[in-house]
Amino acid sequence: MRKIFILSLSLFIAIAAEAKNLNKKVDVLVVCGGAGGTAAGIQSARSGAKTLIVEPSSWLGGMLTAAGVSCTDGNHDLPSGIWAEFRQKLYDRYGGPQAVATGWVSYTQFEPHVGDSIFKAMTATEKNLQVLYGYHFKKCILSGHLVQGAIFENGKNTLTIHAKIVIDGTELGDVMKASGTAYSLGMDSRKETGESMAPEQRSPIIQDITYAAILKDYGPHADMTIKKPDSYNPKLFKGCCSLSTVKDSIDRIKMLNYGRLPHGKYMINWPEYGNDIYLNVVEKSEAERTKELKKAKEHTLSFIYYIQHELGLKNLGLADDEFPTADKLPFIPYHREGRRLQGVVLLTINHILKPYDMPEKLYRTGISVGDYPIDHHHGQNPHAPHIDFPPVPSFCVPMGAIVPKVTNGLLVTEKGISSTNIVNGATRLQPCVLLTGQAAGALAALSVKSNTQPRNISVRKLQNELLNQNAYLLPLFDIKPANPYFKAAQK
Repeated sequence: MRKIFILSLSLFIAIAAEAKNLNKKVDVLVVCGGAGGTAAGIQSARSGAKTLIVEPSSWLGGMLTAAGVSCTDGNHDLPSGIWAEFRQKLYDRYGGPQAVATGWVSYTQFEPHVGDSIFKAMTATEKNLQVLYGYHFKKCILSGHLVQGAIFENGKNTLTIHAKIVIDGTELGDVMKASGTAYSLGMDSRKETGESMAPEQRSPIIQDITYAAILKDYGPHADMTIKKPDSYNPKLFKGCCSLSTVKDSIDRIKMLNYGRLPHGKYMINWPEYGNDIYLNVVEKSEAERTKELKKAKEHTLSFIYYIQHELGLKNLGLADDEFPTADKLPFIPYHREGRRLQGVVLLTINHILKPYDMPEKLYRTGISVGDYPIDHHHGQNPHAPHIDFPPVPSFCVPMGAIVPKVTNGLLVTEKGISSTNIVNGATRLQPCVLLTGQAAGALAALSVKSNTQPRNISVRKLQNELLNQNAYLLPLFDIKPANPYFKAAQK
């Protein structure tokens, strides 16, 4: 019996030790299952690569779900690739396009938990794809300028992943930083980028962030008023809406309907005297970020209290059936901007405004599309330079924007692609990020198959792979994927 006990104890210790130091080898590792990372993982697996997504939270979808920004911006007439698949699944879930056109900021709005469930169902169907939750990225495995994997932690447990290609799908470009890859952060100067609307001098200022929230209508007689936050200052929110009933004024109901979701819910992501806040946590440690982001949470809770107490909407309370968090707030804030890759090419506003006049014909190397105007949030930082942002035509993201100049074994997606600060205001929107992530996944898989670095893959080979997924290369919105001439027109 003593021998059996010792053997069992030894086996338990061995299993525990294995759990603390888990090692895996894959073809493609995607760090973080945000919007871009999830799409990258799905497409990499579809293209035949053994793929792993490692996500720190328990949700997939990043800003679309875990950050609660479930009102999609742009690409309504560009039903491309994984974005089109995701949207169709929303239509199927809710009952068609009209069922998700519930607010006035977007044509497609949904409950965050529904988006998470759709992404999880999509990943589950891919036999080459595995998703691990609860592990936080710590560092890269490097050999000179070659990224060979990454190390993650979950409490005392360590996860070591060796991979042929690593995709940075983090919200702020943390893998770029850890791998020593060159990046930009903040506002570029016009001398650097040739953009006439850029500030004269470079600035470290980034866009405001938002800790979004999902409110739910609990009925006319309910009182869901939260505890008054310690830092509550109603003056910060005066002007968020009008008390007037004058036509075209934004009253409290119109303000809420901005992000109205199905089933009596509202996304609170309001820029005008709302819950935007200026915090720059990009270069801080994870512990420092967590501490600093408490200010953003407090600011959002103050805005919610203002809506309930000052605007008289006490029937609206934090949704109890969305985020499985103690405070009922999203897992992460809405980061609009982080580190931006210094890539093989740099996408500037000039390439978007006059794509056919530029010496670099980047439109010929398009891998994803977007059509949202340049949307920068700088209302909470009085030191931010004023920039007049023009409307822009629909555009494409070039292949070289996801490939580092020097670092090998790495691709970048999410908001970290090689664009200027100004262009980031258009490429950071959810559908465009999904599609750029899909392209990164396809490129990673092609690199693995060809046993070469992503920079060596023919752009035509990547574009053909994407066309086979009904993805757009150029924003020719009048010829949809169901059209028999879609591929020919795109080519």
